[in-house]
Amino acid sequence: MNSPQADRSIGVVVVTFNSADVIAECLESLMHQQGAEPTVIVVDNASTDDTLEVVRDWAGDRGLLQELRVDELSAGAILRRVVLVHSGANRGFAGGVNLGLKAAALVPEIRHFWVLNPDAFADEAASESILAAARTTPGYGLIGGRVCYAEPPHRIQIDGGTVNRWTGVTSNINLGAEAAQAPLPKGEDMDFVTGANLVASRRFYETVGPMREDYFLYYEEADWALRRGSLPIVFADGFVVYHHAGTSIGSPTLERLASPFSFFFKYRSRMMFVRRFHPIALPVAVAYATAKAGQLMLKGAFPQATTLLRAVFGLPAPRSVRERLSPEAARIAFGKSAR
Repeated sequence: MNSPQADRSIGVVVVTFNSADVIAECLESLMHQQGAEPTVIVVDNASTDDTLEVVRDWAGDRGLLQELRVDELSAGAILRRVVLVHSGANRGFAGGVNLGLKAAALVPEIRHFWVLNPDAFADEAASESILAAARTTPGYGLIGGRVCYAEPPHRIQIDGGTVNRWTGVTSNINLGAEAAQAPLPKGEDMDFVTGANLVASRRFYETVGPMREDYFLYYEEADWALRRGSLPIVFADGFVVYHHAGTSIGSPTLERLASPFSFFFKYRSRMMFVRRFHPIALPVAVAYATAKAGQLMLKGAFPQATTLLRAVFGLPAPRSVRERLSPEAARIAFGKSAR
């Protein structure tokens, strides 16, 4: 399957959890990249649906798949183009990504670590655009690109993100804009690159280290980016993926309010983030979040509002949130406090 001339310097990390309905489309898009043959590392966070069977069926006739346990990750262990790593538990987004990064780092020729959501699929020119950006800025830290909604594909979800240091609120550059009309942002105007689709250089990974795992969900990529020091963020023209958005955890879209599960972890992580990077702003962030809960109540979204308040004020997650996690996942999610 591999050709001698193909560039194999990209390693893609895809973290799955109950992703049976989307993972095949994601993998298929990565097999048709122009100018590169990326190694794909799928980290399964103990899915309870048919995710593993879908990955195995997809790879069955291609002869691409290798399966590894966490304790089997060592130098020389990565032998195939698609590697399925069994995490053994729902480790959250960062925990899964970190396992994938560890696996990718075992392959010396991989220089660019591409983190991609399982409910996203890449344009066939994506890898080529990553390599072009890396050649232009060889000392880059992170590369971002355009993330459009899968439906409609001409509408932008995010072109990079910014963070309000006082409220902790993140904003999506060009959210909802028409892709054909929206100008491309500059890397220096971005605070972070979305975790749904980002590329980290090997230098960034070896300098900054892995993502912090105590967030469990949300803000990991913003935290990671703010620890980059002088390593720049680059926006790559032509680096486009299409995102179904929130298929497993109920993240918001332009038409849909986030689930209580999503609200709890987003606001808990926001408070962690503010404490770490701008602790003087914590009263402002709490006041802003409380006002948001009031708005939700006025709209009749009481489950979201009460869940948000529990997260902000450090109260235990409601049963509706806890019941979505296995006992092991709950231990990982709630057994770590902000450092």
